[in-house]
Amino acid sequence: MSDPLDRTPQVAGDAEAGDPGSAAAHPDVASAPGRRTPRAVTMPMLGAVAALALAAALGAWYATARMERELRLEVAQRLAGVESSTQTAGKAQAQLAADLRDAQAKIALLEARIAESQAQQAALEALYRDLAPSRDEIALSEIEQVLVVANQQLQLAGNVSSALTALQLADAKLQRLDRPQFVALRRALTRDIDELKAVPFVDVTGMTLKLDQALAAIDTLPLAMDERLPPPAPEPLAAPGPEPWWSRLLRDMWADVKQLIRIEVADRPAAPLVPVAQEYFLRENLRLRLLSARIALLGRDDASFQADLAAAGNWVKQYFDTRAKTVQSFQATIRQLAATPMPSQIPDLTRSLEAARVLRLAQDRAQDRAPARAQPAPKPR
Repeated sequence: MSDPLDRTPQVAGDAEAGDPGSAAAHPDVASAPGRRTPRAVTMPMLGAVAALALAAALGAWYATARMERELRLEVAQRLAGVESSTQTAGKAQAQLAADLRDAQAKIALLEARIAESQAQQAALEALYRDLAPSRDEIALSEIEQVLVVANQQLQLAGNVSSALTALQLADAKLQRLDRPQFVALRRALTRDIDELKAVPFVDVTGMTLKLDQALAAIDTLPLAMDERLPPPAPEPLAAPGPEPWWSRLLRDMWADVKQLIRIEVADRPAAPLVPVAQEYFLRENLRLRLLSARIALLGRDDASFQADLAAAGNWVKQYFDTRAKTVQSFQATIRQLAATPMPSQIPDLTRSLEAARVLRLAQDRAQDRAPARAQPAPKPR
């Protein structure tokens, strides 16, 4: 061990040997050997402090490097995650874009199908309206047909009762429907009903049947020249007994003579003689007169009807036996038919038919406008 008092030369030597720049850095030490200075005493401490500082610096550098490495690793990981997320987002965006395109294509297809379905629905509705009309259309069609048939019966056959019944049924049907658009039609029906009620009733069917019976009885009417006296009452037979032959002969001869001569007291002119060849034409002309009267009855021609019946009655009175029961019944039928009053004019159903046709035309126009409203408006592209 060295002496503690002999530390300066060692330090100087150390300084000379270990640190060539020590003399230059510490001139006081070099100039004054053997002098004890405070700096020489604190060098180990400075070395330790420097070592500690170096260690601290190294530790800080290591920690910083470690933290930087960890930070870089974390940043790299995060960057990798962000890149992965970006790729995933890109893929998702591409998938979403593809899905959007598919959805747009499907939407366009659905819109096309919806438009087609709407067009088909409109066509089906129009077809349904044509094939299955509404209740009002059916009722109006039925009423129009009833009015047409009633008007034909009224004009051709003069059947006032049937026409009146048809109009009353049509008015009752409209009353049950209770639609405001049918008010004009009901007003026209009411007027025609009042006019038909004012027409006097004529039983055309009954009169026609009586004319048919008279026509069937023409061939059975006896002519006036065929009338015969009632047969004489038979003479009482003589009591049975013996009678000579000559008496019986005289009685038979007298009976034959009485048959040859007939005495008649006539209180009327002699009946006209109708030849057998003309008898057929007489009955046929009488039949033609009754047929003409029947046509005039159906046509409501009162003048012709009365003229034909009067001619038929005169012919029956002139050429047929008026004492026969069949002739008397025939004449009674002719008189009864001639005494039946007939209306001078039959009203028509023009007002009701016009009102029904106006309503039908309005419904047809409404149906024509309905498909135009049902078509959807084109969408902007």
